[in-house]
Amino acid sequence: MSNVAVIGAGTMGNGIAHVFAQHGWDATLIDVSQEALDRGVATIKKNLERQEKKGAISHQLSVDTLGRIRSSTNLDNLQNVEIVIEAVSENPDIKFDIFEDLDRLAPKGAILASNTSSISISEIAKVTNRPERVIGMHFMNPVPLMPLVEIVKGKQTSADTVAKTVELATQLGKTPVEVNDAPGFVSNRVLMPMINEAIFCVDEGVATPEAVDQVMKLGMNHPLGPLALADLIGLDVCLAIMKVLQDGLDVHKYQPAPLLEKMVANGQLGRKSGQGFYAYRD
Repeated sequence: MSNVAVIGAGTMGNGIAHVFAQHGWDATLIDVSQEALDRGVATIKKNLERQEKKGAISHQLSVDTLGRIRSSTNLDNLQNVEIVIEAVSENPDIKFDIFEDLDRLAPKGAILASNTSSISISEIAKVTNRPERVIGMHFMNPVPLMPLVEIVKGKQTSADTVAKTVELATQLGKTPVEVNDAPGFVSNRVLMPMINEAIFCVDEGVATPEAVDQVMKLGMNHPLGPLALADLIGLDVCLAIMKVLQDGLDVHKYQPAPLLEKMVANGQLGRKSGQGFYAYRD
């Protein structure tokens, strides 16, 4: 296949590296923290074992997948990559800094993709000298299981880059859906206000988190209630996306629920912290 680098070894980054390696790519997982890299690789190993136990993949494919993943704390390891996918925290300044580095270090023909869930691809592209090769490749969590990849076209993204990225997503067994650059794109522009409204229901005493989630699961046929989903995404990420929607669209319409802001301030971030609307154990 080819070579990919994934920047960020967290939930999304290790999931993206997992999927690429499982489909024959050599994947370099890069993070500033060796501890984060170790956790990311351990998560990939655990998820491969889970797939194997379910009969979704063979033991040999599991071994081969893990063997195709290497980790590094050095961004200089980009010499042979065809695509780089950034999957760090949802902070524009951090992403801009990373894309400046990627533009300098990655091969001139490489595609620079972001897994951002809400930040403008056109703005990210501005910090590079290759805006035509910058694109959004927004995977869904958990990456190995969810079929959708939201392909986000910036204002200067070339048709060739879009076509190659769509083809790549298809090769990974995903379903690519093309959207234009706008705050929150489609997925989070629709999803986050629903989650935010569910949090308002709890904050205002309309119902408990369990009741809100039951209504949406049993009445609307959602596989996961909005508050359990918020815990899975990370409440800090939900808050960051709501602020992007506020800044880019309407400051009043997308006002984050006070309870969401309070929980994030208290470190109640969902599954990643062990406590959100529900309690979690490893």
